[in-house]
Amino acid sequence: MFRRRRPLLRAAAVGGTAYVAGKHMERNAQERADAEAEQNQRLADLEAQQGYQQPPPQYQQPPPQQQPPAAPPAAGPSMLDQLNQLTTLHEQGALTDDEFAAAKAKLLG
Repeated sequence: MFRRRRPLLRAAAVGGTAYVAGKHMERNAQERADAEAEQNQRLADLEAQQGYQQPPPQYQQPPPQQQPPAAPPAAGPSMLDQLNQLTTLHEQGALTDDEFAAAKAKLLG
């Protein structure tokens, strides 16, 4: 008879301890929530009492600076690119020496 009571007694003790621990944790959580709610209420009351104003200008975020207008895009390929293209065409044989010289003089002149 005593053997049977010990497992029941042990289960009751473990279950009771778990119940008490759970209640304790629940109470602590509720107290934290109540304290946070009270603090939020006090802050709201303080802000309302002071007529919450915008922060002074030195603490406000500065207005975004306007960027200078971008330089207009180039009208076409640069002179160096055009010279390289003429040189390539001349080396491939698409332009004769006279045509190459005329195109280069026109480009540089």
